[in-house]
Amino acid sequence: MASDPLCWIDDELAALDAAGLRRRRQVRSGPPGAPTIRWGDRELVNFGSNDYLGLAACSRRAVLQTIEQSGWGSGASPLVTGRGAAHEALEQALARFEGTAAALLFGSGYAANLGTIAALVGKGDAVYCDAKNHASIIDGCRLSGARLEVYPHGDVGFLQRRLARRDDFRRRLIVTDTLFSMDGDFAPLVELAAVAEQYGAMLMVDEAHATGVFGATGRGACEEFSVESGVHIRVGTLSKALGSLGGFVAGSAPLIDWLVNRARSYVFSTAPPEAVAAAGLEALETVIREPARRTTLRQRAAALRAGLKDQGWNIGRSASQIVPVIVGEPGPTMSLARALQDRGFFVPGIRPPAVPQGECLLRISLSYLHRDEDIRGLLDALAEAAADSCAA
Repeated sequence: MASDPLCWIDDELAALDAAGLRRRRQVRSGPPGAPTIRWGDRELVNFGSNDYLGLAACSRRAVLQTIEQSGWGSGASPLVTGRGAAHEALEQALARFEGTAAALLFGSGYAANLGTIAALVGKGDAVYCDAKNHASIIDGCRLSGARLEVYPHGDVGFLQRRLARRDDFRRRLIVTDTLFSMDGDFAPLVELAAVAEQYGAMLMVDEAHATGVFGATGRGACEEFSVESGVHIRVGTLSKALGSLGGFVAGSAPLIDWLVNRARSYVFSTAPPEAVAAAGLEALETVIREPARRTTLRQRAAALRAGLKDQGWNIGRSASQIVPVIVGEPGPTMSLARALQDRGFFVPGIRPPAVPQGECLLRISLSYLHRDEDIRGLLDALAEAAADSCAA
């Protein structure tokens, strides 16, 4: 009998187990957003959701109405017959919201980054990528075929030295998250915009975790730091603060027209259901209509960061609703996550490859729906868990 060509997987999974890096799926019961979820036989206060503004459960009526009118599946790619009226309305609303000439809807934020980067640069070009960018950005850079230059996290000086070299590239693209999804810190956007202008490079940013939360009108970190005019390509997602599904790119009309023709993850993917677009449109209107959601969220995030610092936890350079508790190694990180679950709080432990080796952390993700008592309870639980660990 021939040997099983997949037998190597058992050894690799055992290696993950030994390193404390094997992941096992769980089933959540009930609505996905904060403040509570059902996790197995427990009800836990949920600090693991990206539903920052508490909008994931707010679009039922719009979704149901759209399903009644248009059904569920879109039936084809957007360039064939898959693009419906709700898709068009959302793209137009996103462009107005972002203050750009046009916007393009993708099936996911991952697809938006993958398709956009590969459409902008290729063989003979260079792409400059922050070391802590999201996997979708890194994969897009690799897929593009351009020369990949990874610069240390937030190190504009290193980036500038690379750009100053007299390499004969056709095009150069700098790409970064604006708000980093694990560390909760911001890219140095003002400096990046200046360097991009100095060296004639394109600057692309991913606002996935900042859209809806930062900026005077909720457009994100580019608005917050007044660099919108220096950013050429803005990527966002509907799946975080907007509580729906999908990604988008906002920019000039020629940029969007180029992506329509050359972004493979757009051209060759079935369009998302119109009901998904309807949910995104309603959430976008809520962001515009209810700025208190982001104001309250940011106030509570500041209180949490202050409380964690007072207790002596290492939260890195977090300045947002994403607050890491940096532990270091996988074992202690997951032990702390379990101790919090025992006390009624869900906070995910994050291990490589989502973070570098030696930087395992608890990722606390705040929502507008969290109450002050939820935050105080989490701080108390962390203090208790730390005391128990020291006693043991």
